[in-house]
Amino acid sequence: MPRVQHLSGDDLIVVTGGAGFIGSHIVNHLAELGLRVVISDRFGSDDKWRNIASARLYDLVRPDMLSEWLERHSGKVAAIVHMAAISSTTEPDIDRFVVNNIRLTLDLWDWCAANSTRLIYASSAATYGDGSAGFRDDQSPAALAALHPLNAYGWSKHVVDRRVAEDVVRGRPVPSQWAGLKFFNVYGPNEAHKNEMQSVVGKICPVIEAGGTVTLFKSHDPSYQDGGQLRDFVYVKDCVATIGWLLQNPKVTGLFNVGTGAARSFLDLVDAVGAAIGRSPKLRFVDTPAQLRDKYQYFTQADISKLRAAGFNQPFHSLEEGVRDFVQSLRGAE
Repeated sequence: MPRVQHLSGDDLIVVTGGAGFIGSHIVNHLAELGLRVVISDRFGSDDKWRNIASARLYDLVRPDMLSEWLERHSGKVAAIVHMAAISSTTEPDIDRFVVNNIRLTLDLWDWCAANSTRLIYASSAATYGDGSAGFRDDQSPAALAALHPLNAYGWSKHVVDRRVAEDVVRGRPVPSQWAGLKFFNVYGPNEAHKNEMQSVVGKICPVIEAGGTVTLFKSHDPSYQDGGQLRDFVYVKDCVATIGWLLQNPKVTGLFNVGTGAARSFLDLVDAVGAAIGRSPKLRFVDTPAQLRDKYQYFTQADISKLRAAGFNQPFHSLEEGVRDFVQSLRGAE
């Protein structure tokens, strides 16, 4: 990827959630370009720090100190790439979503608007709910009002998208560049710390490698066979490429889907992992937990025509290509 234009080695780029899954890939990429990268994240006592262990960093900031840090460095921060979030779709404490997903994002939105700073933030395909209203990244308030997320995580992302769209329509102050990225099912290296919230690819790779049996949810919709539920699986490197392109193109703003544009089944995914590892996968199906059934998405597929029309023309990895690269990276880390 070419050097990010319109940014110099003196500019600061803040990446929230910068040691996490997608965030760590962004940090490593920007640091390799020679930019001054600041991470805001919680590290705890696990090995998440290893995701960014090799990156040359300018600073690290505790999330509860970020507001104060930004005030001290206003005028020096060129962009904030906001990836921090509570991403668990089964999190029962809704106040955590309000504090971490809604309040923090809107605070950063307001700060960037007041300080002419660029903001790229993570939204989610979970905002589309059951998909009955389609998967088109129309940012008009009317189109967004027609979407009904199935869980609190999707709702928290949707609240932000609707506020952003309203500010734009009403001519309120907005960041000098802004982009809300509706990520579909992202997978790739650096997600082991997410434990149960890892992608299905991340979960089943070690199972197939060890010759174990992969467990998938049964379908409770007669329109789909067991394992035939469809998702748009997008490789994390393509998400980073999209963000890198946005940083190169500061005049591009809007809500954008980030996916391959091709829905694939979980059976396809299992076969892709088996092929990459060189083992024939064994499968069993279990009932989807009753408390999740009315919140389960059977089909997602990104409409990426808006992103393409904006000028992003880099091809996305196919499921097989992305899984093969992921498996190679896992083996290289052993």
